[in-house]
Amino acid sequence: MTQKTLLITGCSTGIGLAAAETMKARGWRVFASCRQQEDCDRLIAMGYESPRIDYLDPETIRTGLEEVLTATGGTLDALFNNGARALPGAVEDLPTDGLREMMESNLIGWHDLTRQVVPIMRKQGHGRIVQNSSVLGYVSMPYRGAYVATKFALEGLSDSLRIELRDTPLHVILIEPGPITSNIRTNAAKQFFKWIDWENSPHAEDYRKGLVERLTEEDQSPDKFELPASAVCDKLIHALEAEKPRARYRITFPARLMHVLRRLLSTRALDWVISKG
Repeated sequence: MTQKTLLITGCSTGIGLAAAETMKARGWRVFASCRQQEDCDRLIAMGYESPRIDYLDPETIRTGLEEVLTATGGTLDALFNNGARALPGAVEDLPTDGLREMMESNLIGWHDLTRQVVPIMRKQGHGRIVQNSSVLGYVSMPYRGAYVATKFALEGLSDSLRIELRDTPLHVILIEPGPITSNIRTNAAKQFFKWIDWENSPHAEDYRKGLVERLTEEDQSPDKFELPASAVCDKLIHALEAEKPRARYRITFPARLMHVLRRLLSTRALDWVISKG
């Protein structure tokens, strides 16, 4: 039996690394890409094939995929788009360049890589594209507007692609986690202090009491209902290996609860619930 091949982005830590470990253990040939070359080198030393792919750098998307296809003889069974950034802050405090960078890293780069992969999968007659979205792809939260915008857009783009490919043997699948253990809070702090002039914001007191303290605290205590990255891997296995994968996999209690509330409550009522969370 030919070994199945899988390209995963954002594998330096968190969900990406856990997914690489899980799928490799299940017999897949995993290409575990990272944004930084030093992280790729670390994974190579661990026994992975690790092309460098940075969603903000279109040339690395092209060369990273080319490296994978050279190794596989031009085929790829599955793509797991995973690497993403977070930029917390109120929408009115969000510089347009910051939002533009978020869109590039969380949406445009994903689209670029996906567009290059689809013709390969069409030609070989099969393939799966799994998109790591979020509960914030279907409900919003205050001070998360940039991230929410990228995930809402990803959901819509993926839905359109799935419908367009419905008469092909290609599957497009969304994974929608709630709170998952990762380094995203640490990385979000860097983006927040880079882009948000929080001390001169009308939201300064809210930032000081909540966001700033939480982003800078040394003890990064888990969120309520937070699950380990293995919870995503459980759904990823089904998405990649089930004969008929679901279009969506919601992970964690908050993700499932918000899906129900979004269907049952009015917009104003849902806004109230989220604002009290």
